[in-house]
Amino acid sequence: MSEFPQDIYTEAEVDSDTLANLGPLAAMAGVWRGTRGTDINPKAEGPVEDAYIEEIALHPIDAQVNGPQLFYGLRYHTRVVKPDEIETFHDQVGYWLWEPATGNLIQTLAIPRGQTAMAVGNAAADAKTFTLQAVRGSMTNGISSNPFLEHAFKTESYTITVTIHDNGTWSYEQDTVLLIPDRSEPFHHTDHNTLHKIGEPKLNPTAAAEANNQNN
Repeated sequence: MSEFPQDIYTEAEVDSDTLANLGPLAAMAGVWRGTRGTDINPKAEGPVEDAYIEEIALHPIDAQVNGPQLFYGLRYHTRVVKPDEIETFHDQVGYWLWEPATGNLIQTLAIPRGQTAMAVGNAAADAKTFTLQAVRGSMTNGISSNPFLEHAFKTESYTITVTIHDNGTWSYEQDTVLLIPDRSEPFHHTDHNTLHKIGEPKLNPTAAAEANNQNN
């Protein structure tokens, strides 16, 4: 028996208020800063640990439908620098998506070094921690890299675990497993940080328009 409905065309009914329908992602909406990030990355001489400072903006988007499938989500942009530096250390954009009907979570990501990925997971609406993963070769939660990265730093998997804390912060731990030609074992490129809110989220366009009409 298929897990999907026979009617693949009739669109789901949506709620204009995305912030009210984000499930476990709700606590991540807004603008955040983390000053104690740690990155372990591969260099010729071996693993190197770098401290980093991060700002990430996560703003709600209008509900998205694929026929009967319905997502509420956040569009995000992350910029990372090393302490006391201006040059961007890491830049990343994408979406966090929540499917209320199934509890499915999706993170899409793209970085300007020629790599994209889609990680998936599942969690209850009130979950305080959740894990998503992308794996090499998958057609539903895969990873795509430019030819040089595919040759030199082949990505086998990407895993992210998010934890929502009672004090209003949230943190993440990432593990990107790389196959590197001069290493006999897979390399675990890890990152972790804790984010503190510095700004509120913008309303999604439909909710913003409705709020504006009510005020006029």
